Amino acid sequence: TYYDTPDQALRRQSMALRVRQVGEAQWLQTLKTGGAAGGALSQRGEWEAPVPDGRLSRAMLAATPWAEWDADGALFAALQPLFTTRFERLSWVLELAGSRVEVALDLGQVEIDGHSTPLCELEIELLEGEPAALFDAAWHIGQQLSLLPLHMSKAERAYRLAAGTLDEPLRARPPLLTRQMALGSVVQSVLRESFLQFTANLYSLRASDAPEVLHQARVGWRRFKSGLQLFKQLGKRSGLPELAALKPLLAQMAQVRDLDVAASEVFPAFAASYRSLHAKRMAPWHRLEDALAQDLAQQRAVLRQLLCDPAVGRCLLLLTRWLELESALPGRHPARHAKHPAAHWLRQRIAKLAAQMQATAKGRLGPKAQHRLRIQSKRLRYGVESLRSLLPKKRAERWYHQATQLQTDIGLARDRLLAIRTAERLLAPPGMVLFLRDAVLHGGSAAL
Repeated sequence: TYYDTPDQALRRQSMALRVRQVGEAQWLQTLKTGGAAGGALSQRGEWEAPVPDGRLSRAMLAATPWAEWDADGALFAALQPLFTTRFERLSWVLELAGSRVEVALDLGQVEIDGHSTPLCELEIELLEGEPAALFDAAWHIGQQLSLLPLHMSKAERAYRLAAGTLDEPLRARPPLLTRQMALGSVVQSVLRESFLQFTANLYSLRASDAPEVLHQARVGWRRFKSGLQLFKQLGKRSGLPELAALKPLLAQMAQVRDLDVAASEVFPAFAASYRSLHAKRMAPWHRLEDALAQDLAQQRAVLRQLLCDPAVGRCLLLLTRWLELESALPGRHPARHAKHPAAHWLRQRIAKLAAQMQATAKGRLGPKAQHRLRIQSKRLRYGVESLRSLLPKKRAERWYHQATQLQTDIGLARDRLLAIRTAERLLAPPGMVLFLRDAVLHGGSAAL
């Protein structure tokens, strides 16, 4: 059972306090405090002590940070049971190259306010030795099982379950950057945050059909790849894992996203126009909608199968390891970049991206140029978004607005054309396809 105050004071401090039963008669009280976190990898303070009667004990908190945080005991007095986790734990202690790690498999559920969610969590904790041992243990397990990085604690899942936000999409949350930060620190912070957006939404995709969850997963991946591209001039991306294992998943995500957009945005936008012209012939339109819904469900099932591929989990694990232990893009000139403030170099890089995008936009925009402009606008938008605090304010706002507008305009045209192809693939009547083409090419803005 986890405890907090009615206004969730512990949650606001990234703390958790629980009493759990181990075996038939033993009860343990545990205090966890927030610390450094990087997606699935976290470092937290933890204090644990037995409590004979299974009740919270303030005395057991005397030698922990709680004593200073709640000196007068007012917060302790306000604590109340908030939620319960019920699970069976299997645990093993492994010796790996001089390090000791505990592997714990928890199977059960989280319960709060009459709601529950399944719990299937593999937690690997470093008892002694080097952090690399955590990834070594996960790698061995990942040969047979699909492991997805999980950034949420049991407590955080319970809070979100109570609020009805458990599977809500995780949007970009650019890291707090300062002009005094070394370039390597900026690189790791930016890449870590975008990768977290990707993996957190992948986890939610297992259960959520919400189009925005898939969209934000793809945004997270594009931001991560754009970050790699942005920083590539620092030199060779030493140790960056091969990403081929993710290609089938990413391709399927793109396919499902195109269907999502057609079903939730493009076709509904044209439905009223079609109805005004063919009020007595709506049956073919409804059949198209039904066929699209069926196709979308089938493709989403394929996507979830790919999420269960152990090769996907291993690739995500290698990327997590690279980000946490091996990355920071050491650069062609390590001494030059290691402690050099980041702001000046990054301003130059973003300004160059803006100039490239603006030059492309002024030229003839054939299909290849449009594709290039779309990529350039995404890179500029995501770069400004992540590095805004290091950039000149007015120029950053102008660049961001220009990039966003171009990305939106090109993306909208692409979405409409893909929707027409989808209608053709689903054997929509020729007259309906002609209506869609005419609406897109000549009356799209009016119809929308």
